[in-house]
Amino acid sequence: MQIRVGYELSYSFPQPTPMILVVNVHYTRAADLVRADHMLTSPSVPFVAYRDGFGNWCNRIVAPAGQLRITADAVIRDSGQLDPVVPGAEQHTVQSLPEETLVFLLGSRYCEVDRLSELAWRQFSSGPTGWARVQAICDFVHQHITFSHAAASPSKTAWEVFQDRAGVCRDFAHLAIALCRCMNIPARYCTGYLGDIGVPVDGFMDFAGWFEAYLGGQWHTFDARNNIPRIGRVLMARGRDAADVAITTTFGPNTLETFRVWADEI
Repeated sequence: MQIRVGYELSYSFPQPTPMILVVNVHYTRAADLVRADHMLTSPSVPFVAYRDGFGNWCNRIVAPAGQLRITADAVIRDSGQLDPVVPGAEQHTVQSLPEETLVFLLGSRYCEVDRLSELAWRQFSSGPTGWARVQAICDFVHQHITFSHAAASPSKTAWEVFQDRAGVCRDFAHLAIALCRCMNIPARYCTGYLGDIGVPVDGFMDFAGWFEAYLGGQWHTFDARNNIPRIGRVLMARGRDAADVAITTTFGPNTLETFRVWADEI
């Protein structure tokens, strides 16, 4: 199958303002692109592309004073299969984990391992390990949090969403990531496109947040917000939490005037 993915972002800037944009499809899906996801700006501005410490494609620009429109419109091939489920994937002991996974055991900006550790061990230590433990964490988060756009906040942490019991997809992911790390399971944040393929339309379309857990020698996709395997997930970036994979980071005042995202089966 093929999926059309893209975005339109429009900003107003009172002065020239540096920006970092993480808006490209992840390099692991680059070979699947039928039509490239070239970032276009109006007015046209020069940009510098680079790879960050997590391997994500990033772009640096200086937005001019006034209006700036940023768009991309790509087509990507997809298997059309549901997210894989691997119930037999085993949990590693900490001492046997590859070094590159260890950073994903530590607390980070939005995932306070220290504050949630007691809760995690009380809730999950007597249950199964491996895949079943991560799924139990997803079940807990899915049942504990009510999805609400009104509850969205760019500063909300995993501890705060646990207390508030409401949030958006990134909040579900942050709480699940923090609980996995508390139980010595490496977990990393993912952002990308996730349309409504195979499920009813679910309101406002946005970039999606989910996570990956390291089990059985590889990373596996989990989604505490939806909590069911989905079709057509298109990865853009991975990091410790949402702070590492912000779609746009601006270094000065601005107003976001237009925000559109699409991920539609062709």
